[in-house]
Amino acid sequence: MARRVGVRERRYATGTDSVVSMAVEAGRAALADAAVSTAAVDVVVLATCSMPSPMPNGAAQVVAGLGCRAAGFDLNAACSGFNHGLAVADAMVRAGTAGGVLVIGAERMTDWVAPEDRDTGPIFADGAAAALVLPSDEPAIFPVAWGSDGALAGLIAIPAATGRMEMAGRKVFRWASTALAPVIEAACEQARLEPRDLKAFVPHQANLRIIDALAQSLEAPELVTAADIVHAGNTCAASVPLALHALRESGGIVSGDPVLLLGFGAGLAYAAQVVLCP
Repeated sequence: MARRVGVRERRYATGTDSVVSMAVEAGRAALADAAVSTAAVDVVVLATCSMPSPMPNGAAQVVAGLGCRAAGFDLNAACSGFNHGLAVADAMVRAGTAGGVLVIGAERMTDWVAPEDRDTGPIFADGAAAALVLPSDEPAIFPVAWGSDGALAGLIAIPAATGRMEMAGRKVFRWASTALAPVIEAACEQARLEPRDLKAFVPHQANLRIIDALAQSLEAPELVTAADIVHAGNTCAASVPLALHALRESGGIVSGDPVLLLGFGAGLAYAAQVVLCP
């Protein structure tokens, strides 16, 4: 599996961990990192595709767990969920609808994956990470380039009859290797940057071969590319913020560095935006 997709380690939730409890811990960590209290949070956006039940929504439970008085809603764009949530949060803050938006990617994918399935079992894992979006005099989140190819949505699915994820891995690989380069280009154009101006590339941690192919398409050999999948596996909506956190903690990027975020997966939905490292 390490040769096929690059996964050497991954993390599984314990029996007492849930999407909500992991999201609460990630939210607390983001607030502590930003040195602000829960009073700064007007909205909680929970990006997830692995809630065990559609009601009550997870975000409302996260609001309760954090002890804040905020609006809360779930956003399901699967592996590009965090990027979608970041774009929504950016729009709300710019419009004055919210002063602070906590965007959390949290997944417990092991509830939906059959361990014996060679296409999914060895890849998917659990985890959560968060980012707090606040007003700024200078833009730090640039316009999103996003979309979906619904005609191919069946390539990644959880049929109601089985409750287990099914993925046509080779077909998804071919799609990602060809369809996402223009999305990356559009995100850079909307930020008025060339790939060589970026300090880091943080894609969804789907597959190391996909990550390498996308990084090469940027034609920026000095660019640092996050490959957190090696140690964390594929954590769907949590993968981009987890990889960004790991890169930041390692010193691979510092505050103010322009970073390209890219999420893609089931739907087939995708979203990319340039941000300045917090």
